[in-house]
Amino acid sequence: MTIASKMLRHSRKLRNAQNALQNEPAVLARYFSKDAGPFVGKRDDISRSHRCGLHGKRDGDSNIFVGGIPFKTKSFEGRSSIKDFDVIKIPSLGLVKTSISRKTTKMTIQVAGMRFNSTLSCMQAAPRRCYSSNSDLPPHQEIGMPSLSPTMTEGNIARWLKKEGDKISPGEVLCEVETDKATVEMECMEEGYLAKIIRGDGAKEIKVGEVIAITVEEEDDIAKFKDYEVSTAAAPAEVKTPSEPTSPVKEEPIKAPEQKVSKTEEVSYADDRIFSSPLARKLAEDNKVPLSRIKGTGPDGRIVKADIEDYLASTAKGVSKIEEAGAAQALAYVDIPNSQIRKVTASRLLLSKQTIPHYYLTVDTRVDKLMELRGQLNFLQEASGGKRISVNDLVIKAAALALRKVPQCNSSWMNDFIRQYHNVNINVAVQTDNGLFVPVIRDADKKGLSTIAEEVKHLAQKAKDNSLKPEEYDGGTFTVSNLGGPFGIKQFCAIINPPQSGILAVGSAERRVIPGSGPDQFEFGSFMSVTLSCDHRVIDGAIGAEWLKAFKGYIENPYSMLL
Repeated sequence: MTIASKMLRHSRKLRNAQNALQNEPAVLARYFSKDAGPFVGKRDDISRSHRCGLHGKRDGDSNIFVGGIPFKTKSFEGRSSIKDFDVIKIPSLGLVKTSISRKTTKMTIQVAGMRFNSTLSCMQAAPRRCYSSNSDLPPHQEIGMPSLSPTMTEGNIARWLKKEGDKISPGEVLCEVETDKATVEMECMEEGYLAKIIRGDGAKEIKVGEVIAITVEEEDDIAKFKDYEVSTAAAPAEVKTPSEPTSPVKEEPIKAPEQKVSKTEEVSYADDRIFSSPLARKLAEDNKVPLSRIKGTGPDGRIVKADIEDYLASTAKGVSKIEEAGAAQALAYVDIPNSQIRKVTASRLLLSKQTIPHYYLTVDTRVDKLMELRGQLNFLQEASGGKRISVNDLVIKAAALALRKVPQCNSSWMNDFIRQYHNVNINVAVQTDNGLFVPVIRDADKKGLSTIAEEVKHLAQKAKDNSLKPEEYDGGTFTVSNLGGPFGIKQFCAIINPPQSGILAVGSAERRVIPGSGPDQFEFGSFMSVTLSCDHRVIDGAIGAEWLKAFKGYIENPYSMLL
């Protein structure tokens, strides 16, 4: 009995291949020479040809295809025909050609997801829903790290709300994921059981798509994943079916190119000599100083003793300075790990400062009438049980109305065009222990002051609790950053939050003396400095000045914001 017949009749693995091929009718054997015809697919009707289209050639390499599996054979002697094969019947697999009567020196079989060697000892087949190459594992699903925000590339596992072995249903929260902007709950999409947690609580820097857990459909399959490791699960290999048989190509060793050195180079190396006095050479050898580093000051560039001494003196000074600097740097310190939000904030602000041409416009606005209006509104708010209105709430409203009046500043640079937004969504910078958050107030130009005050306080608290959802900070068209009220900063320049084209930096209010018409006439007034950072690609200087003029008008005449 030939090798091929033994392989096909006595392999327990191959008899079980019907599970992998899912009981589909297939033409499981066909012999191809170098000039064979088109490949017969597994759907072809074998009853139309009892000969199965067998072809042969006297010498050379050939291929036998079994259900789309290429048998690579070498050194066939003589001519092959249908008489050279026996036809056997394997249940649910169709016909298989065996009993190759010619001498075969090598045979391998490759299938998508399988590989057979001459002893058929390593058959690996992936079940339909199994992402592992281990055929002993039951069907399972690998849960990868999801992309929970448009800018997310990696995330951290804050904590798991489900344990291994727990039953899960669609809509239930599996774990809390720390994204680049907030901590988001990750919900389950299918019903089953949580078999294995790959990345536990506190896992850091998990790339999007990296496996974090394994789920199964049956409770009895949980125990089989106790020692499961993702690193041992090989991805299905991608197998390409050859369109036509090709003869083997002899591989020739690649010879390294010979380096040719010109005669002029050889002469230059030969003539490259260092001239020095015997005393200088002795001094250099004693101090292990290479003469090539020293420039001679003697006749014709000759290195003398003084040159060696000068070199040693300069080297000693350099070493002493390095030692002093090292001693000064030996300070006590502690390394604080960066949170995910801080990493993303750093990368985005660096990108903004490097790629966006910033320019800045500053104006002083008198806020006496604004403070008077705020006092009246807060009196009404306290009487009705509402939230108090802050100066920052009034600034947000004035900025939104100014954007509606000058829509060119409510735009983004899109390389090939400028996108101008119809919605006025204001991001508000909020500083927390975890980093800088910018929750968004949507359609701020259409909302009342009390509504803005409630939303700002609610979102600021969620930012401090690190529980903002993506829809609560994405989609802003302009940003307001206030360091004046809480910190007393008089004036500063903020960095634009891409893809926006403007950000308003609000300073603190201070009382100033305003001269009157007469020498002894004066009055006091409160002024607040604001600085507008603009993207010069989108907002020209005159447009930025026009927006500041509109903003100043609303701040100094705040009752116009109520109209």
